[in-house]
Amino acid sequence: MNTETTKNKNGFWTLRYSLLNAAYFVAFCTIHAMAAVYLIAQGFTNTQIGVLLAIANISSAILQPVFASIIDKPGPLTNRRFILGSAILIFAGSLMLYFSGGHKAVIFILYALIYMIQFTYQPVMTALCFEYQKAGCSIQFGLARGIGSASFAVTSLFIGRIIEKEGAGLLLIIDMIVMLASAVLIYAFKLPDRKDVSALPGTDVDGTEDNSASQEKAHSSLREFFQTYPAFTVYLVAVICFFFAHNMINDFMIRIITNLGGSEAQLGYANFLQAILELPVMALIGFVFKKISAKSLLIVTGTAFFVKILILVFAVNMAGMFFSQFFQLFAYAVFVPATAFYVNDTMDTLDQVKGQAYVTSAITIGGVFSNLISGSVLDHFGIRAMLITGTAVCGVGVLIAFYAIQKLPHHC
Repeated sequence: MNTETTKNKNGFWTLRYSLLNAAYFVAFCTIHAMAAVYLIAQGFTNTQIGVLLAIANISSAILQPVFASIIDKPGPLTNRRFILGSAILIFAGSLMLYFSGGHKAVIFILYALIYMIQFTYQPVMTALCFEYQKAGCSIQFGLARGIGSASFAVTSLFIGRIIEKEGAGLLLIIDMIVMLASAVLIYAFKLPDRKDVSALPGTDVDGTEDNSASQEKAHSSLREFFQTYPAFTVYLVAVICFFFAHNMINDFMIRIITNLGGSEAQLGYANFLQAILELPVMALIGFVFKKISAKSLLIVTGTAFFVKILILVFAVNMAGMFFSQFFQLFAYAVFVPATAFYVNDTMDTLDQVKGQAYVTSAITIGGVFSNLISGSVLDHFGIRAMLITGTAVCGVGVLIAFYAIQKLPHHC
């Protein structure tokens, strides 16, 4: 295959990876963003929802680095195979849940498993991109990830109104369809033949990949890994704080919105707004990195998370909610590519899947604490007390992030 033909074929990698992201985040909307809506429809209380999501998040936080360590090592479990297996398992779980007959114990177990599995393979999706980039495949991560957010936004825009008419069971049908599409997409998502790769940039002329990674040492133990990356380790604590607040808003957004006079339809609009705002930021983040380092952006994004929830403390109507969602431009939209590129830039190759997984684990742990605390505070003290709690925790996270990024070494 000549170089020109290879380049033309290579030009479709961003499109293919974008479709993977789009499918993932449609499912993310139905499983994660609409979790409270579905579970409330099944008769769960706020506290029960918090416990279910906490269990799912704890399990995923434990499993993410475990599977990442296995994937980082040469062997049969690869990023691609892990994603394929996850999509199949989520489809099967959704199918069983659809025919569960409304038994709360069965719903609790199956929904927790589905929620856990989808969160567990999120960092592997990121690692997949950088793996293929290093093999010479031209993938624009920011654009593809932004398209994922746009798919979440479009789904959010329509799903709320549809659920009002058709019921929450429709979420499972959509999830099953999307997981089938994901399985097909990832099955076809294969690296070029070695003879084709030889014509791509970033590989040796004989078609073999760069062996520099084989000269590196994988830091498999927690202690060794964290000693090697001090700034990253402390920053993970800040991430936990940021996503305590972020998950609080997302998991109980329907309660916040109804308190401000809205409904499921406004929930869809709010989710659409914050997600669609992510697309231009993620698509153009490469240009931003030319002016501002990923390290600096980690502090910027933490501050935006804080401002976003602070606005909700004082909101009195849906205008306040929509104004808060605007700060998604600088919060989650910047956080995702900034952390992904920070890990890729500062960590050894054999540590990068673990690095991505630890970020997602920190996000998940933040969700765990949010699930355990938020539902209880909401039930006993109300919306405002819950939001004030989230604001305080997020503020602490901003201080920790500043200390980690500005004062500590990034690689020892």
